[in-house]
Amino acid sequence: ILLVGKSQAQELNCKVTINADQVQTSDRSVFKDMEKSFAAFLNSRKWTNDVFKQYEKINCTIFINISPIQAIGSYTASAQVVASRPVYNTNYETVLLNFADREFEFEYIESQPMDYSDNSYTNNLTSMLAFYAYTILAYDYDSFSEMGGNPFVQKMLQVVNNAQTSTHPGWVALGSNRSRYALMDNLNNSQMADMRKISYKYHRLALDNFSKNPDQGREQILEALRTVKKVWNIFPTAIAIIAFFDTKANELTNVFSDGNLNVRREAYDIVSLLDPKRTTYQKMVSN
Repeated sequence: ILLVGKSQAQELNCKVTINADQVQTSDRSVFKDMEKSFAAFLNSRKWTNDVFKQYEKINCTIFINISPIQAIGSYTASAQVVASRPVYNTNYETVLLNFADREFEFEYIESQPMDYSDNSYTNNLTSMLAFYAYTILAYDYDSFSEMGGNPFVQKMLQVVNNAQTSTHPGWVALGSNRSRYALMDNLNNSQMADMRKISYKYHRLALDNFSKNPDQGREQILEALRTVKKVWNIFPTAIAIIAFFDTKANELTNVFSDGNLNVRREAYDIVSLLDPKRTTYQKMVSN
């Protein structure tokens, strides 16, 4: 689906939004410059060897919330990275990734070049943006073929390895279990491979055919949830599992708000056990 055509369009259609409300400054042009530069870096660079048509570009957003500045040109922030893809034969877009990076530190001077190489660490900003470009591609390709995102998971690993010389947080094994390193490690962990394999079953087999056979789609998504539970039994704090529910909570609620009651009850039992903080799941069994 992704690779047909002769267009040379790049892969990402990413919108970058900067929230600098906490920053005390009269000159706010630098933040608009950031938005344009970050988006241009992501959207104009070719991240794969594949050919995308314009309409095949992956829709994604990065929302960056900047904390009060301690030094000119040095920024501490958090980022929310969201990517989606269309569901076949519908007007609906399903969210593939909804990931919060709480350690998004970078240096930036207005109009500076955005230098990056896959083979070395140049600066924290472009390494982080490249990391998320490859993460988005990994999640997207996994949704179209089982483990199809392998080349990009390896690219994530390469970015992390190059960044081991960095003094910025988020790149090392001993940091937070919600870091970039932790996400990369989860996706590379053979014992957690089922978390990636379910993406194909969930998206390509279930959602893409849901309009034709919703009951079968619910059964397939329920089977995916059973698999998530098996992985959770071994890795209960894994960021890949946390990110799965951050991404899919609302969609799961909607999917299982109708259909066979026994299927809905089993789905509810799993999600309320694995993701107990959300009350929205109650809608699965309320009617």
